[in-house]
Amino acid sequence: MKKNIKTTEAIFPMPVLMIATYNEDGSVDVMNAAWGTMFERDQVLLNLTETHKTVKNIKRRKAFTVSIADAKHVKEADYFGMVSANNTPNKFEKSGLTATKSKNVDAPIINEFPICIECEFIEYQDCGVIGKVVNVLADEKVFSGDKIDISKVEAIAFDPYTHGYYKVSERVGNAFSDGLKLKK
Repeated sequence: MKKNIKTTEAIFPMPVLMIATYNEDGSVDVMNAAWGTMFERDQVLLNLTETHKTVKNIKRRKAFTVSIADAKHVKEADYFGMVSANNTPNKFEKSGLTATKSKNVDAPIINEFPICIECEFIEYQDCGVIGKVVNVLADEKVFSGDKIDISKVEAIAFDPYTHGYYKVSERVGNAFSDGLKLKK
């Protein structure tokens, strides 16, 4: 029998995404956003309110990056979700992470996170920020041959039920293939 629980944030896993922009003075701003997804094949949607400094930066610079947080940097990822750049302007420096300027968009790439999606700002709607993916970068250490090996990425997911982080790493099936066994 199923039991009612008192939450509406009930989808698991939720990605742990690091949204990076430049502040007005050119310094790096990063925030943790669990409410983000692919909107279309080449667009991302980040459910962020306009009160976030990051959203103001995105609108001003017309660009941002989305990095996939990993288990090696869970402390820093969590910190970026707990501290607002509105109150702590030097929060990126305090994290100890480093950044490189993107060659494709006016936004920073956080060097330590294994995958980075470079995006151009399209628009802000009630649902949040919509961006066009212009490039995706992946650290060489997460490849097996010429493909990304998700177990090497060690991406983390947010658990809204207990407020935990979990490592996403074990492959359990093959998309668009395993289900064929049931098709007759």
